[in-house]
Amino acid sequence: MKVLRALGAVTGVFVASGTTAAAYPFVTVPTGSLPLDQGGIRGDLHAGATRTSGAREPWLPRGRTLRNDRQLSALCPAELGVIAQRLGLDALPAEWLGGNLLVEGLAGFSHIAPGSRLAIGGQWCGQGRFDGAAVLRVEAYNAPCRRAGAAIAAATGRKDLTFAFVKAAAGLRGLVLSVDLAGTIGPGDAVVVIPPVLARGG
Repeated sequence: MKVLRALGAVTGVFVASGTTAAAYPFVTVPTGSLPLDQGGIRGDLHAGATRTSGAREPWLPRGRTLRNDRQLSALCPAELGVIAQRLGLDALPAEWLGGNLLVEGLAGFSHIAPGSRLAIGGQWCGQGRFDGAAVLRVEAYNAPCRRAGAAIAAATGRKDLTFAFVKAAAGLRGLVLSVDLAGTIGPGDAVVVIPPVLARGG
């Protein structure tokens, strides 16, 4: 299997500890490290082995129990910078979007293929056996939504950003991840992308 060199690094970690009664419970706050188990981030709003179906699954009745493929949200500083520029903001904090993980140095971050793994920590640089902290599976691109736009609008006092965010963030909203290998990750950890294994015909 071809493994990419460690081109990326974790530059920030965040947790959503708000209650569902909060106006924007998904908004995160910075923390020193993220302790991960098979349910995601311990204590995070999105932690758990399962989740319920909702607007993202229009073909299913609401409230059905699904595997939790949205345990973490990962974002890229460079992509956040582009979105901020498009919205006329000086900066767009990952917290406003409910980001749990900020990763820099990986080109086209939001377009990393589903099924890829982010191997985080260690000195291995993609050679030999992984010696790091945790492995996260890329589940999907995290499409921009009006809920995140509303949180940005509330934080900036600009109501127009509720809808403007959806257009400005197209293709740059980051990734949703699940935990393959549990461990504790934090700022400064290297990130190696392991591409998905492709089936060969014949």
